[in-house]
Amino acid sequence: MNQRNEIITWDEVSRLIDHLLPQFNRVYTVMVMITRGGIIPGGMLAEAMNVQSLFTASVDFPAEAHTTPTPQSKFLTWPKFLQFPDASHLSDHNVLIVDDVWGSGRTITAVKNRVISSGGRASTCVLHFNPYRNLFGNMRPDYYAATTDAHIIYPWEMDRGFQSNFFSGVH
Repeated sequence: MNQRNEIITWDEVSRLIDHLLPQFNRVYTVMVMITRGGIIPGGMLAEAMNVQSLFTASVDFPAEAHTTPTPQSKFLTWPKFLQFPDASHLSDHNVLIVDDVWGSGRTITAVKNRVISSGGRASTCVLHFNPYRNLFGNMRPDYYAATTDAHIIYPWEMDRGFQSNFFSGVH
């Protein structure tokens, strides 16, 4: 079964951000944006919420490159953090973790667990939540603007040349 693709415009991203803003039930003093997808929505949210302490987290699941993942093995792969803020920036803060989409949920969950182990009070936020790919049962993002079953193509991905590859059948 081929997964449906959905192309999102900048206007739609702006509406998603506007939908997220009233959901926040606490003041966030620190934001951790997951690279690369969380940087643009995180920046937009940080500007709207006046969050000054911005950090990035980059996570890799290296064992996947060498094996064919099974549903069980996806839980056994340990994340490798390529970038992560020092615990001193997270401890005793309300930390908003931002990514573009929660698909399987592994990356954002790994970041959330590390923020919590650093002493931060972590909440997760995405533009799109895909409950059909979620590997964590009933767990879901604390904040999300929309649910989907599609592969979302954001406008910043189009600007990177995805459009030419997408429409030529190479993807």
